[in-house]
Amino acid sequence: MTYFGVLATFILPPLLILLILTPTEVWRRLLRGEGYVSAQPYLIILAHVVMALVYTTPWDNYLVATGVWWYDPALVTGIQIGWVPIEEYTFFVVQTLLTGFWALFLMRRVFREEPDVRQSPRFRAVVSVVLIVLWIVSTAVLLAGWVPGTYLTLIVSWALVPILIQTVFGADILLANWKLLVAIILPPTLYLWLIDSLAITAGTWTIDPVQTTGLMVGALPIEEMIFFFITNVIIGFGVTLMLSPVSKVRAQEWVARFRRPSAGVEGLHAQ
Repeated sequence: MTYFGVLATFILPPLLILLILTPTEVWRRLLRGEGYVSAQPYLIILAHVVMALVYTTPWDNYLVATGVWWYDPALVTGIQIGWVPIEEYTFFVVQTLLTGFWALFLMRRVFREEPDVRQSPRFRAVVSVVLIVLWIVSTAVLLAGWVPGTYLTLIVSWALVPILIQTVFGADILLANWKLLVAIILPPTLYLWLIDSLAITAGTWTIDPVQTTGLMVGALPIEEMIFFFITNVIIGFGVTLMLSPVSKVRAQEWVARFRRPSAGVEGLHAQ
């Protein structure tokens, strides 16, 4: 099966279903900020698509350029940007849309009430420190040149950067929304694992066995399982934080706190 064939067969249908299940009046309510949602969902999903393209493109090009994975030339169009076929960039977009619209659907139909958030700077700090330690360990292993750990450490070191930013800002908000996050992350992850396994078996793309640990679940390398899980974590965390009313208030407080010292300095100069 061609790469675009994989996307058209397995990603496009559920994405269209999610769009159909979100009627016009729901979008009006979401855009007005009623109920659980407090921001414009279309813009939030679009922002995640842009961020996915910008942040993932250099990383993915490096992986293909160094042979961590590759594609069957007969199963892609041959149109490339850098080392990566256009189909791969399309995957960045449609995965983000799929998980993002799934999150919006859950917020509208299942998780309608905003949970109480027990604001905890200490919890945010502890979670962030743990993630920093994991990033340091992963990056150290990567730089040490352990070849079987190449793909795994590239995934972990790359993904922990945006996750760290999210937890520094709102680990307590994410904790309060843990049921929503489980529902957002797990179904798309399980579905993408199945698609990935089928595509690898069909030879649509291939993962270098030399640069992976060799741990497999059926035809699926453990690194691929971690990749799809952790990318859905990034999307789920991001959408949840950006749609949370608590995040909006906190962002305003942080901006005001950042500006306050400079305002004081200007006052002194004026005197």
